[in-house]
Amino acid sequence: MNRVHLYQPARVVVLVITVLFLTYVALGQNYTAPSTPVIGSANTVTANAPVPRPATPPCTVTLFQNFDFADFNPKFFSYAPPVGCPGPWAAIVLEADWAVDAGRQFDRTSEIWLGGANILFGTTAEPSHTVQRSWHTESNLTEYNPLFTFPQQGRVDLGNLVNQTYTSHIHGSAYLQFYPLAQGQNPPATASVVLPLSAGPTGGTVTLNVPGDQLTQTFTLPTNIERAYLNVFAQGQQGDEFWYTCAPDDVAPALFNCGSTGFREAEINIDGTPAGVAPVYPWIFTGGIDPYLWRPIPGVQTLNFEPYRVDLTPFAATLSDGQPHTIAVSVYNADYYFSATANLLLYQDMGSSQITGALTTDTISQPDPVITDNLTSNPPLVTGTVNVVSNRGFTIEGYVQTSHGTVDTKVVQAINFTNAQRYLVKNDGSIYDQTVDQTTTISSSTTTQDDNGVKIDSKQFSWPLTFNYDFTGHKNGAFQQLTRINQGFTKNVLVTLNGAPTYSSSFSDTVVPTDMLVGSANGQVSPKGQTNSETYQYSDSTGACWNETVRAQGGTLIGVQGGSCEN
Repeated sequence: MNRVHLYQPARVVVLVITVLFLTYVALGQNYTAPSTPVIGSANTVTANAPVPRPATPPCTVTLFQNFDFADFNPKFFSYAPPVGCPGPWAAIVLEADWAVDAGRQFDRTSEIWLGGANILFGTTAEPSHTVQRSWHTESNLTEYNPLFTFPQQGRVDLGNLVNQTYTSHIHGSAYLQFYPLAQGQNPPATASVVLPLSAGPTGGTVTLNVPGDQLTQTFTLPTNIERAYLNVFAQGQQGDEFWYTCAPDDVAPALFNCGSTGFREAEINIDGTPAGVAPVYPWIFTGGIDPYLWRPIPGVQTLNFEPYRVDLTPFAATLSDGQPHTIAVSVYNADYYFSATANLLLYQDMGSSQITGALTTDTISQPDPVITDNLTSNPPLVTGTVNVVSNRGFTIEGYVQTSHGTVDTKVVQAINFTNAQRYLVKNDGSIYDQTVDQTTTISSSTTTQDDNGVKIDSKQFSWPLTFNYDFTGHKNGAFQQLTRINQGFTKNVLVTLNGAPTYSSSFSDTVVPTDMLVGSANGQVSPKGQTNSETYQYSDSTGACWNETVRAQGGTLIGVQGGSCEN
């Protein structure tokens, strides 16, 4: 039984997991919420802004409707572009509605694929014996426009075990909404080509059990690539589900803990050359640690993951040389296991058939985390601290000769990671107190020089996580387990052209749950003092604004404040 999954046994079935795609375009962020938040309801709720829509009436294409998920077989659907609604489109939005029957069930991973490319990656809510939970997700897929221009096969992976013990079926429907351009409107910038890195032609994730395992795909690409991006998902499962709580291998047994330290990071390579880094977000599923923590408010991104985007533009000339190139993703310190997938987005120079250029700088090296432990064994107790720190910075630069002149792109990033753990552990496991303070901060600046001047796209990310787990067990089987979590995600963007600001945005999402599980000697388990809240804030220089807080107590919604704050 997994120590930090005490109330819910560790999964025994390997789940197929994939990559949800969420584009960061001006239309907005991901959206996850029930149709109507109701005070006093135990239904799943989140504080998220809906994906903004153009004013033109959309054309809707149903991908699948009322699929029932009660086994581990993929379900297929056929896609065709909307009739009478030709592209290019002003926006493309994926909507999905999900529900899990009242009863007993694990959280599950949900994925939607189209032509082998992932267009949704998330997990499901867990039910209770008396509450069917439902939720709605929206994702802006406008940048993935090439996927939707021709008929092709789609697939849904949502493996779910149903038997006499785990009784709840999961249900889902999904739709694409295509918004026509308004009269005189120019189409938005979208990728020219979208190429999946997945397990096969219909999709599927690749399992990365150890650091040497790779998600790879070899492509012979167009010869006129001007920009390239890789949207990466690496989702921890099994021993890596709670990777942020793990300890170094030499002390993990004494701490009844997983190994390989509390540091994980995805590494991206092109033909074996380091090309980028994708930090791993510490997603917590609705069955994680204590299922009552997440009723009715799940963790940050839990139901609708966001990918991390790696800018491969400095390699555009290399990728355009007409030769096969292999793109690979691995996870540093993977310890059984990560599910990985990615989508490669290419922007072509349509004014030329062959661009030239070169990669001029690449200072990426392998991470070199520093581990410090100060543990004291004084039987029957082990106490002390374990810290792991990784600070790294790099520059990648390259240029291309295009039909509109020379374009030079320089990507400068600093990624700082800290994981500080404090322990008080009794050697029979009857006392287990662990605190984790973890933060990933990312400072990224992309400078593009061309005939228009100098454009600088700066992004600042922060992924804070505080986790406190305090367990006391008794010889008769009774126990108390107190868990407190503070999980966040922030992103700030500033774009300038020749020194003048052209766009800015600010985004934050914070979830703060607390619960005590009380287990009796006869095996009954009940929550005590459960509370949770989520605060979601977004604003940008176009005037879009959202500020909302939802609060829960005792597993039901007790407050909804705010929402749209547009002037």
